Amino acid sequence: MSDQPLQPIAAPFSFHGGIHPPENKALTRDRPIRIMPLQSCYVLPLHMHIGAAARAVVKVGDRVGKGQVLAHATDFVSASVHAPTSGTIVDISPQPIAHPGGLSAPSILLEADGDDVWAERMVPWVDYQDISPAQLRGRLREAGIVGLGGAVFPTAAKMATGQSRVPTLILNGAECEPYITCDDRLMREQPEDILRGAAIAMYMIGAERCLIGIEDNKPEALAALLEASRSDPRFAVFSVPTRYPAGGEKQLIKVLTNIEVPRGRRASEFGLLCLNVATVVAVHRAVTFGEPMIDRIVTVTGEGITQPENLQVRIGTLMSDVVAEAGGYRSGVDRLIMGGPMMGFALHTDEVPVVKATNCLLALRPQDRPAEPAPQPCIRCSLCAEACPADLLPQQLYWYARAKQFDRVVEYNLFDCIECGVCSAVCPSHLPLVDYYRFAKTEVWAQEREKSKANQARERFEFRNERLERIKAEREAALNKKRQALAAKTVSASDDASAAPASSDAFGTHKPASNGAEAPASMDAAVEAARARAKARREALDVERAAANEQTPVQAQQEQISKSDPP
Repeated sequence: MSDQPLQPIAAPFSFHGGIHPPENKALTRDRPIRIMPLQSCYVLPLHMHIGAAARAVVKVGDRVGKGQVLAHATDFVSASVHAPTSGTIVDISPQPIAHPGGLSAPSILLEADGDDVWAERMVPWVDYQDISPAQLRGRLREAGIVGLGGAVFPTAAKMATGQSRVPTLILNGAECEPYITCDDRLMREQPEDILRGAAIAMYMIGAERCLIGIEDNKPEALAALLEASRSDPRFAVFSVPTRYPAGGEKQLIKVLTNIEVPRGRRASEFGLLCLNVATVVAVHRAVTFGEPMIDRIVTVTGEGITQPENLQVRIGTLMSDVVAEAGGYRSGVDRLIMGGPMMGFALHTDEVPVVKATNCLLALRPQDRPAEPAPQPCIRCSLCAEACPADLLPQQLYWYARAKQFDRVVEYNLFDCIECGVCSAVCPSHLPLVDYYRFAKTEVWAQEREKSKANQARERFEFRNERLERIKAEREAALNKKRQALAAKTVSASDDASAAPASSDAFGTHKPASNGAEAPASMDAAVEAARARAKARREALDVERAAANEQTPVQAQQEQISKSDPP
């Protein structure tokens, strides 16, 4: 093997738009990943991923072990929640969460016992090639693995591509957002685990090659992945030009393959699947060691942090404890952001938990960020359209969102917006464009939910009416069938009665059935039979009466003479 250093492949293509904001990564670029000590209490929201919220399977007072399932996934697009340590469940109730609106959400409160004892782990699958891809997807679902690049889409659902095979896996190591260095440190410190996780993912989707895209401002990460993949020809490491947002999925695919994934289509339809480098490490740990997702690396940075760090933090740790572990705040901090300055959002409080989407905590003072002038009217300069990496028309989206014409914003492909913040950054009028887009998306989703509820109510109403009509028709058919049967029995009884001889039997002598039980008959048939018997009796009486009135000629003559003689 040659000792000559390998060189990454220069990314051959480019994407539309983008900007190069100040990177500010020097604060934590050279800070190794440090494991954060165990805390006394953890708050675990049931909904910290895209899709349906998980359902709690524990109750207050239960003792749980580290890694034990606390809440099960409830849908195909959902993820389970696990205990970050051993302890006792002390509450299950709505708690404040990391949200732009400062909302609360159902959460599980775990009080740590300090022992940090594992529950029974999932069976390690070291020889993963002996396991079917479907079973491996089930393991990822059971382990609560989600995308750690920011989207937090359940990985098992993403890898269920519906394709027989996906030839190319793309690893996203661009990490283009300013300040954040958690993926950079991961690639420098754990390149072998990244490749092991990538190999598992390649086996699951039937990929033949893996393209690793890393921005060229991370030379140490490029060198580490090049060295780790030296002996495996399936891997190719690409140096991507530093331009925000090169880490967007569609943008990275365009840079590495020149394939533009159209609106409404998925990358897997073009033989591609993109995963974050931290996500494949979680895949490796879940499959090889049977460990669920109970922690993640968080960059704690900003000029407002005393000692910026890259910390391995357990899910559910309060952000106030994370900041304290990094030395606490400097004087004058007035803003704590979850995420980076471009796509992150300001928190109302730091007494909220770290979740699976928390890749960065950024503390800033007023002097550490650009001034925020009051918004001015749009001057239609089109800088936003030129910079938009999704090739949208931000100006039109802004007008329609502001006017609450939500049908129009959908027509202008609002949901293709990745909320990267480029349009807001270049706007000379300082318009908060992304805020308008987020507002419009929220309103459209709300309208869709209401429409869905109305459709469900209408479908239930129509189904109920159809069911009642069906029951009515079935009853009517049964009654008609019964009427026809009774009519047939009545005709039969009448025929039998008219054919019967004028004898004592005609008076309705009761004859028990041959089996000793009275023969069943309907009420109408019994009435008709009684009428027939009465008619037969009347005819018999008339005959007897006529016979009694018959006289001989002599008797009639004597009676006439006796009537003519005087007394």
